[in-house]
Amino acid sequence: MSSTKAKTKRPTKAEQRAETTEQILDEAEYLFSRHGLHGVTLKDVAKRVGVHHTLLNYYFDDKQKLFEAVFGRRAVVANEVRMKAMDEYDRQTGGNPTVEGALRAFLDTNLDLYGEGGDQWRHSGRLAALVSNTPEWGANMFDEWFDPIVLRLIDLLKKALPEACEEDIFWGYHFVTGALMLTLARTGRIDKLSGGLAKSEDFGAIKDRMARFMAAGFMEICETRSAEREAKQEAL
Repeated sequence: MSSTKAKTKRPTKAEQRAETTEQILDEAEYLFSRHGLHGVTLKDVAKRVGVHHTLLNYYFDDKQKLFEAVFGRRAVVANEVRMKAMDEYDRQTGGNPTVEGALRAFLDTNLDLYGEGGDQWRHSGRLAALVSNTPEWGANMFDEWFDPIVLRLIDLLKKALPEACEEDIFWGYHFVTGALMLTLARTGRIDKLSGGLAKSEDFGAIKDRMARFMAAGFMEICETRSAEREAKQEAL
C-alpha cells in the first residue's frame, strides 16, 4: 500500500478570484446594510476583508459598481424564486387566482428567503429596505430590478379582482410593499411596542398573517369602491 499522501489540490486563479469576490461582496453587504451607499468607503470594505483598499479596484471599478453588484446578486435570486412561484400559482389556478393566493406567491417566497437564509440574507433584506426608502437613487434601482416582478403580481391581482379600479390595485400594492420593507428592515420596534408579544425576527408569525391581512384590505377597498361606483351610476 503506497504511503504517498495525495497532494491537496490548490485552487486555480479563477477559483481564488471568485472566492475573494464573494468575500468582498459579503463584507460590503454588511456595511451597506447599516450605513448606506454614502456612509461606506472602499477602505471600510477593505478593512473588513483584510486587504489593502487598492486591491478592491482590481475587482470593482468604483464604490457604485460594488454597491450595484451587492444589491443585484440577491435581487436575481429573489426575483427568480418569486416569478416562478407566481407563474406556478397562476398555472395551478387555471388563471383564476384569489387575492390571498396571489399575495402568498409574492410574499411568502420572499419571507422564506430572508427569514431562513442566514446572516447574509438578513443583511440583504435590511439593505433592500434602506434602498427602497432612498428617493434620489433607490427608486431607480427598484425600477430596474423589480418592475417585472411587481407587474406580474399586479396582473394576478387584476385577474382576482376583475371589477376593481386599477388605481386601487396599485395603491394596495403600495401598502403591501411598505409592510414588506419594514419587515425586512427588522428594526425591533414591534418587539418594544408589544412588550415581546411580537418580534421582528419572527418571520413565521409574519408569514402566517401578512398575506391574509393584506388580502382583506384589498377586498375591502376594491369591492367597496366598486359598489360605490355602481351605486353612483344607477343614481344617474
